[in-house]
Amino acid sequence: MDGPAKAQARRLAAAVSPATEIFVWSRTAIWLAALLAAAWFPAGRRSGLGADLWARWDSGWFVLVAHHGYASAEGAPAFFPLYPALVGALGRVLGGRYALAGLFVSLAACLVAFELLWRLAAPRLGRAGAWRAVLYLAVFPTALFLQAVYSESVYLALALAAFLLAERGSWPAAAVAAGLALLTRSTGIAVVAGLAVLAWPERRRLAWLVLAPVLFAAFPLVLARQRDDAWAFVGAQGEWERHLSVTGPFGGIWDGVRALGGHPVDFTYRHALAVNAESLAFLVLFLALLPLVWRRFGAAYGVFALVSLAVPLAYPADDFPLLSLPRFGLVIFPFFLVLAQLGERPRAHAAILSVSALLLGVAIVQWVTYQWVA
Repeated sequence: MDGPAKAQARRLAAAVSPATEIFVWSRTAIWLAALLAAAWFPAGRRSGLGADLWARWDSGWFVLVAHHGYASAEGAPAFFPLYPALVGALGRVLGGRYALAGLFVSLAACLVAFELLWRLAAPRLGRAGAWRAVLYLAVFPTALFLQAVYSESVYLALALAAFLLAERGSWPAAAVAAGLALLTRSTGIAVVAGLAVLAWPERRRLAWLVLAPVLFAAFPLVLARQRDDAWAFVGAQGEWERHLSVTGPFGGIWDGVRALGGHPVDFTYRHALAVNAESLAFLVLFLALLPLVWRRFGAAYGVFALVSLAVPLAYPADDFPLLSLPRFGLVIFPFFLVLAQLGERPRAHAAILSVSALLLGVAIVQWVTYQWVA
């Protein structure tokens, strides 16, 4: 290889950040693990090994909304519009292959999220700390949702973009990113709350944040047109037996502790016990990380993490109060900044990595065999 060719190869290698490298090998490893699990374990149902492998559970709702809109089913308004809109647009380009479109959208957003987390973490933690933050996100026990036909990747990318843009002084763009996050998940309110703390007390910055609810107004307008009910999303969680606790997030915590008992001793009890115990363990972890986020990275990140936890905790499910909490924690990116700091010690790094990878492997098997994951 001559001199110019070598120089071009070096420039190309330098252009690939550690975040992109982690994205490539982690998504490949998860896909290969899923294929191995599909070949090894009987699933009880047959599905493809391509894009369909990553379409389970709520994926069907996203595809339904992407294809038919919000008039398609009673529970559809629970799924906020940005992700299914992206899937629907790309799915039509791909000739109606909506699961494939969802996979492409999720993977693209996952790559963006990894790169943004790297850029946000590097000034605070250095290159080694930023590498750990992205790595811990990539192997988190519910990280498979970052490539599934779910909205996690898009929401995470938008939340990170909002904070990065705000910290760099681009408040109009940050407000737009926050508004798009609101259109992706109900917890987008946590992004707005965090940016409000970051903007305080500058009135001009706070004024820009009005763009977020203005953008969100598109959702009730769409619901009014398609369902004649602009506020259908408010009570849609009732389709999944979720209810607003009168004591807010404290009600969810109490219900989660209480759910460890009170079931008949049979297979259903053991399954319920395992699901509730896992969710409660993740809640303990998140609550332990919360004050560290506040102390080490400031009130804006602390408020974002706090509200991100409080919203799902305030809506516990009847039989599984903390249902999906491990997945909800996946997008609370300040947790990974704290874990990256804690992982400076080799033993802590090894513990975080090994436990995460082990639980991720279990989740992949559950996912492939159509058992509920987060």
